[in-house]
Amino acid sequence: MHGYLDDVTGKGDAGESRIIYIIVAFIIVIIVVFAVILSTRQLTPAYVPDDVLINDGWAENLTSRDEGSHLLGLEKWCSLTYDVEGRYPAYLTVTTYKTLLMMDENELMDKTTETIKKALQHGIAIDNSSESTKERVLKNEHKTTYIIYSGNDTTKDPHEKIKIIGEAWNCGTSGTSIICIGLAQITDYAHNNPNENTTQWEKIVRDRNGMIDDFAGEDGLIYNVICH
Repeated sequence: MHGYLDDVTGKGDAGESRIIYIIVAFIIVIIVVFAVILSTRQLTPAYVPDDVLINDGWAENLTSRDEGSHLLGLEKWCSLTYDVEGRYPAYLTVTTYKTLLMMDENELMDKTTETIKKALQHGIAIDNSSESTKERVLKNEHKTTYIIYSGNDTTKDPHEKIKIIGEAWNCGTSGTSIICIGLAQITDYAHNNPNENTTQWEKIVRDRNGMIDDFAGEDGLIYNVICH
């Protein structure tokens, strides 16, 4: 009888309408919250300023720029690659990560060494006994941890000697994690030059205090990375 009266008076329709309104409102709230979260997850990639690059022939390789996202855009990353050609080629990749929870230092270094190890799949052989891990402070005032290896480029005949650096830090201002991977060829056996040339290696690792191999200067690539 009550159900019949509800139908006659329209109370049943009103109840159903309220449920629909609640569901729609809930969906709208979810969409708004999701949009707010996404807006706060915007990623501004860390980069090397042009004035540090151009004087020594370095430039961004635009064809190597790469980016992606996971978890419906809640986690993002972007990689910028800079290189220089010639008899002693070199490159530096600066990758910026924005994750739901910022990586701790151990996780960040694990990811850095993992990235370096992947180079082994592309003809790079590293000498594990040459591994050196230390800390320094960059121009952006971030304290970083870096790892250095010596190795060989086995894709070339004869094999050329190389140096590799992986350096990482967290930027609380931008809420991002940054990993830099740099590689420089330091021999030119292909042109019968047995002497090592560390010019491009110096450019990658140089800092004001000469923390790496005593290479002191204000124009080092990693030293000048801007992340916030």
